[in-house]
Amino acid sequence: MKKLFYSLYALFFNISRIFPLKKNRVAFVAPHNGGSGDSLSVMRRYFENKGGYDLVGISTQDLKLDSSSIGSLIKSCLKAAGFFTLGAYRLATAKYVFLNDNFMPMASLKFSKNAVITQLWHAEGAFKKFGLSAPVTDDVREREKKCSEKLTYVVCSSKAVAPFYAEAFGVDESKILPLGSARIDDLLGKNDALALRREFDAAHPECIGKELVLYAPTFRDSAEKDAALAEKIDVEAFNREFPQKRLLIKLHPQIHSATVPDCATNVTDCDIGRLTLICESVITDYSSVCMDFALLSKPCIFYAFDLDEYEHERSFYFDYESGVPGVVVKDNAALLEAIKNPRSSEEKLQSFRKFNFDYIDCSNAERIYNAVISTNL
Repeated sequence: MKKLFYSLYALFFNISRIFPLKKNRVAFVAPHNGGSGDSLSVMRRYFENKGGYDLVGISTQDLKLDSSSIGSLIKSCLKAAGFFTLGAYRLATAKYVFLNDNFMPMASLKFSKNAVITQLWHAEGAFKKFGLSAPVTDDVREREKKCSEKLTYVVCSSKAVAPFYAEAFGVDESKILPLGSARIDDLLGKNDALALRREFDAAHPECIGKELVLYAPTFRDSAEKDAALAEKIDVEAFNREFPQKRLLIKLHPQIHSATVPDCATNVTDCDIGRLTLICESVITDYSSVCMDFALLSKPCIFYAFDLDEYEHERSFYFDYESGVPGVVVKDNAALLEAIKNPRSSEEKLQSFRKFNFDYIDCSNAERIYNAVISTNL
């Protein structure tokens, strides 16, 4: 089915190549739905503020069918048809293309030699191995390689991680732009954390007056293991030990089988950027959510109860236990002790932060714009 999808999209795209490039058209392709605070969205707002560009959005979310009613189904079918037709035409005629993930149909697309294609990615730094560095099937690996051949640039957050990005995308290091992630502009920008907290408390009154601790585990490629993730923390013990705190649980978008206990607050649908701003600390396992907390110098605790098994399936760019920006624990008793003193690994946190971020400012989108647009007019 996927191959049919790729072929159909490529057909409409390649037919559309008979039309000339529109020099002011910028396409923002979202195979990964990063939300309003991801780098793709931040770059789009930057272009909107600049003015003078024809901005088009292409999202795989348009392929989701809504069968709640006949009208909704017809509307969503038309939207999906537009993805393959008008969307493919807009992408084929865009001078500038930005992505936040691998867009698999790209492997079969014949872009103009004058098109400038920039991979922004949806995460910062180097943590879990990804892309061509991660274990994938031969078919996926071949398709990812062909996608990467189309790339003009790949953006990353520091010079130190540039070699990892070159490896992950299979491109020469000269294509890597260590200019910082555009989404950092939002995290470090003029966000009123107090206002965000008031808004959050209004929606979650059980959190009023309490320090917020976020638990954000990643998925496990197993519905059974995913279902158990929200129960790995003894929330009742947490509440007894820390009556002044409230545990928030944010499940990964790929986790569909877990249930958040009633004695914790389910924030699965909340924007991670906003949560980073209002939470005091994070408990995670192998999720790159630690990047945002490290950027803001907020404590990270790593609850790696299945580390040996996870490392067997998916490795890291460094030794996990010594390299993560916080203390590593493997059971509930150790976790509760770590929460009592979350800054016990401050040196690790600052070392990790320095390695992964060259620019801790609000000029990331501007640097990317200047490098990609100003040099390719």
